[in-house]
Amino acid sequence: MNHIKLSIFIINFSCNVGNLVIRYNMPFDFYDLINKKKIESSWRLMNADNGPLIISFFDKVFREDGLRQIDEYNLVLRLDDYLYQLMDGREDDPFPRTASDYLEEWTKPERGWLRKFYPSGSDIPHYELTAGSEKVLQWIDSLASRRFIGTESRLQTCFDLLKQIVQGVETDSEVRIKELQEQRAQIGREIERIASGDISIMDQRQIIERFMQFKQIAQELRSDFTAVEGNFRELDREIREEIATFSGKKGELLEQFFGNHDKITSSDEGKSFRAFWDFIMSPDSQEELSRQLDRVFELEEIGELREDATLRRIHFDWIAAGETTQRTVARLSRQLRRFLDDRVILENRRITELLDDIERKAFKVREDNLTGDWMETEGLRVHLSLPMEQPLYSPPPVQELISMIEFEEEQEIDTSGLFNLINVDKERLYKNIEQALKEKGQIRLDQLLEEKPLEQGLAELITYLHIAEMEPFASVSEEIKDYTFWNGKGDIIRKALVPRVIFTQRSTHGIP
Repeated sequence: MNHIKLSIFIINFSCNVGNLVIRYNMPFDFYDLINKKKIESSWRLMNADNGPLIISFFDKVFREDGLRQIDEYNLVLRLDDYLYQLMDGREDDPFPRTASDYLEEWTKPERGWLRKFYPSGSDIPHYELTAGSEKVLQWIDSLASRRFIGTESRLQTCFDLLKQIVQGVETDSEVRIKELQEQRAQIGREIERIASGDISIMDQRQIIERFMQFKQIAQELRSDFTAVEGNFRELDREIREEIATFSGKKGELLEQFFGNHDKITSSDEGKSFRAFWDFIMSPDSQEELSRQLDRVFELEEIGELREDATLRRIHFDWIAAGETTQRTVARLSRQLRRFLDDRVILENRRITELLDDIERKAFKVREDNLTGDWMETEGLRVHLSLPMEQPLYSPPPVQELISMIEFEEEQEIDTSGLFNLINVDKERLYKNIEQALKEKGQIRLDQLLEEKPLEQGLAELITYLHIAEMEPFASVSEEIKDYTFWNGKGDIIRKALVPRVIFTQRSTHGIP
């Protein structure tokens, strides 16, 4: 399926037609722009005094290294290193605050450039870019002068999209049959032409034009997941606010929000994401994408564009990003259902009333900046357990066990398999890490394996993970996963999903 995005200097105006949201384009309005300048986080980022620092750091961490999420400890270390690099050789002090202070500032609601959250099952804060920050990075990318601007492929994409719409809404069976017959005849003529030796192929200009358009759409699609997650969370907040301020009967409440479908997954954006997820998770789709990407990156016509290793595995980045969004949607749906659980409402009516009152007040002050002491809790008391309160010791009853051991005749066991184990040379793996870190300050395990492919398969991969667990110069994140690939027996490509491992130069280390 072809896709296209047109950059037009207009503001979108939305209205509802049935269950579908249609956006009309309207010219810029002076007062609308003043309002957008105040509320849009992307606009605030462009106006920030430290905008170049923030944008360049975001690009370095989240785009160059391909990270969607990063824990607070590593993000503080990386920002501290980046500030040190910028300050090197300068007499003035343009960045007087600490890295932690900057991160705290960037995550404030009135800034909205980073999202701070706690992953499920973890008490360590993590960070990810907001949709506004993603927009700024994409916009700055668009400012760069392009050596080649293709119009043919985009025009063809426009025609293809219009054709899909027209064909998709045609209800006359005779018209649709006629169109299919014309397509079949055209395919037949194409087969005859190829059979006669007349094969038309694209020239280098056409290949590069389409490849650049694919690259742009692929990268934008990966960034769009941040906006999709943000929209889902905003929809969840709106539904919760409606529930918290609902004054009707409980039956009407349940019918309104859970009549037939979950309101989040049944939204237009939820349906679109579900269609994407079903397609990308199809084994046939993944195999076809991998095969086509491998074939395209073998073309000499695209030249230096083949060096972009992340683009070659972009569909796996889509899967990882989609998996994160999928978990977000599932978690929000579960939380929303628990929010209205019938048994909790009946058994804890008083608690529910208190929580609803707290939530209503929280919605009123959510935009306020709370200062000073604004909450009190009861003091903790020590629980005393006196020695004389303990019961007397009672010896447990002794159980008599009767076991009969039967001896079988001796059998010869083939122990040759015990000596066929794979011996992985750790010294070679340490050298691979050392060599990679001479060129970079840090490197992920999946990036290292692209430069130094696995020679002994899964056993070597496990040894790398063992090194990461044992050595202080490596960090392991269980929340973020990376795909690794290697050639198995018979040139079969194997892949594994492993925790993200980052090797750094922050500690002195060498070959053991």
